[in-house]
Amino acid sequence: MSLRMTYAIKYVADMDRAVAFYRDTLGLDLKFATPGWSEFATGTTTLALHPATPEHLAGTTVVGFRDDDFQAFCDAKAAAGVTFTKTPHEEHGVHLTEFLDSDGAPVSFSG
Repeated sequence: MSLRMTYAIKYVADMDRAVAFYRDTLGLDLKFATPGWSEFATGTTTLALHPATPEHLAGTTVVGFRDDDFQAFCDAKAAAGVTFTKTPHEEHGVHLTEFLDSDGAPVSFSG
């Protein structure tokens, strides 16, 4: 497996305000911005902004990992007792799921 951290997903109350802060105040390079998802180039890990939801409150952050063998990772971690909270599915051409870390915090996983 080639597991690597690819995203820090920050949930925000106001996308325009958050984009302006990270772009204009902090000086990060904006890759693109939409009302539902914005990304900043920060090296090998992308900072993504997502509108807050009841499940992911404004100000919280979820880390995102990726492995090229999505199914093998899911199978191995499920067998090891990892709790998956979202059924693996395809979204925007990417396989996605979510699991809980040792503190019960959500972790995004893609392949």
